[in-house]
Amino acid sequence: MSKDIARMPMQDRFQHLYSVISGQRFLNKQGLGNEVPFFICPFRIEEAVEMERLQSQLVNRLEQTGIKVLSINLYDLAVELLKERELWSQVIELEPTVSKGELTDLLQGVLDPEAHLVPAIAKKLHAVEFDVLFLSGVGEVFPFIRSHNVLNNLQSTAKDKPTVMFFPGTYTHSLETGSSLDLFGKLHDDKYYRAFNIFHYEA
Repeated sequence: MSKDIARMPMQDRFQHLYSVISGQRFLNKQGLGNEVPFFICPFRIEEAVEMERLQSQLVNRLEQTGIKVLSINLYDLAVELLKERELWSQVIELEPTVSKGELTDLLQGVLDPEAHLVPAIAKKLHAVEFDVLFLSGVGEVFPFIRSHNVLNNLQSTAKDKPTVMFFPGTYTHSLETGSSLDLFGKLHDDKYYRAFNIFHYEA
């Protein structure tokens, strides 16, 4: 299979994602060498709207074949957490008056993956039956929430079912250079080596 599938037309990517995610090999977490079943679905930032549409079509098609998808948008979850703690209106008021750095410091504390975000995801995982977890909204929560921090903290929580993170950027994974999540294709989002590029995974 061509490793350039991530650059192919959306319809081809849809077919690849559907055939992989609906396959028993993927659902049974085979061929992962005992690694956590985390997959990155990279896309170019200018494809964000198309990718959102593809994701929703994918959920519908998978549900039609009896595969239950739990979709969590990190931005929506962050807003939910801020509202629960009655901080949302405060953040809206503060935003025009504080520096980006101060706002980042405030939100990074409140939305810390280990203390707050991952426990909130865990609650959602335990509330429903599902076969695969979709994570999106990565670009919208940057820099308050970093994708590698979410994945690191999710390792013990979401290891029972496969997780697909839709990532606006590139994910390189090689033995020579290690792995790196580069948000928007530019921002180096630290090393994360335990995920697989879903476009390199055979159905």
